[in-house]
Amino acid sequence: MTDLQIEGLSKAYASGTTVLNGLDLTVPGGSLAAVLGPSGCGKTTLLRIIAGFLNADAGTVTVGGRTLTGPGAHVPPERRRIGIVPQEGALFPHLSVARNVAFGVTDRSARRRRAEEMLDLVGLAGYGDRMPHELSGGQQQRVALARALAPEPALVLLDEPFNALDSALRAGVRADVRDALHAIGATALLVTHDQQEALSTADLVAVVRDGRIAQCGSPQDVYSRPADPWVAGFVGDAVLLPGTAANGTAATALGPVELRTPAGEAPLQATVLLRPEQLRLTEPGEETPGGTVTDVRYYGHDAMITVTVDGLDAPVDVRVDGHVALRPGDRTGVRVTGRATLHPDQLP
Repeated sequence: MTDLQIEGLSKAYASGTTVLNGLDLTVPGGSLAAVLGPSGCGKTTLLRIIAGFLNADAGTVTVGGRTLTGPGAHVPPERRRIGIVPQEGALFPHLSVARNVAFGVTDRSARRRRAEEMLDLVGLAGYGDRMPHELSGGQQQRVALARALAPEPALVLLDEPFNALDSALRAGVRADVRDALHAIGATALLVTHDQQEALSTADLVAVVRDGRIAQCGSPQDVYSRPADPWVAGFVGDAVLLPGTAANGTAATALGPVELRTPAGEAPLQATVLLRPEQLRLTEPGEETPGGTVTDVRYYGHDAMITVTVDGLDAPVDVRVDGHVALRPGDRTGVRVTGRATLHPDQLP
């Protein structure tokens, strides 16, 4: 399997804007990594440098031990053995599905066989004679993936490939793409700004902030152990509480909270991070912090309840399952379950 190594990658444009600022990233062979970040953080620039469409100002890009970008080295895009799945598929409208898939296969004798193999892999066996306009958006994206995989690339780049799909299709196509990549052990990099997409699809999530990797780890680690409050808020809904931590507990307005990593013996002022699903609504009582419901957002499978807690400046969000009887203005108690992440010297 082929790994991707990026070290010290930097890029600034003529306007003076620095887009990448010494970015480091390692993607093990056979893994699907998601590069997640807000607009303007450098995601697209990173992808274009890896593909060879842009030159870096500094740093190296190595795929399978082969340096593609580095001091004195710039392998042209067509010689990098990199497959690209762009936004909206970008299929050739005048070519059949099979001819689209076989487009990058240089061995003419293998084109038909390879197209059939790849279409079978992405669940479109028998679609080779159709034209792109006869396919749904999800089918077109699967054909685009088959086309990227057909030449047996060392690396596959996916540039926000699900943006054009409606929400009903998106989850299914993501799962199909992930399964197809894993089935052949492909190394892939998915560029996205969609947190749910990154967490549910990738083996590895790299969160980009200001041209650097703010945190890189498994989806579970990035969500449950965010590097700082900014990462916590970007990858999901976060409850940030001011607290005083000592040993394994933090004192907060929601009561004592158990910490994932114990603090020192001396009291420490810090931000205590929880997720909304770690909060529970209870009957108000002397031992349970009370508050007033200010908003209820129902999503079908769950709901988010916003509560202004007595003695706490900022409201907190509580995620609950099923039917919600509470309405704005109702009184409720709030308690914490599970352990929190502590972030010293950073206040919400």
